[in-house]
Amino acid sequence: MESGPAIFVGVVFALFGGGLMLWTVHRLRLGEPVAQGVRPAMSATLASVTAVTALVLATWCLTRV
Repeated sequence: MESGPAIFVGVVFALFGGGLMLWTVHRLRLGEPVAQGVRPAMSATLASVTAVTALVLATWCLTRV
């Protein structure tokens, strides 16, 4: 019974982290800002760290199943 929520949360974290990582890479390759009104290096770094953290949390949740 407890594996259901862990699978759900792991998939949500994986989708969010993967989507954010793909979007950040796409914006950087086009030379467009990742966030409006923020320094490009700072916004790309923060988005990348957030994406990697979400992917690590997804991995952790899915290994607890």
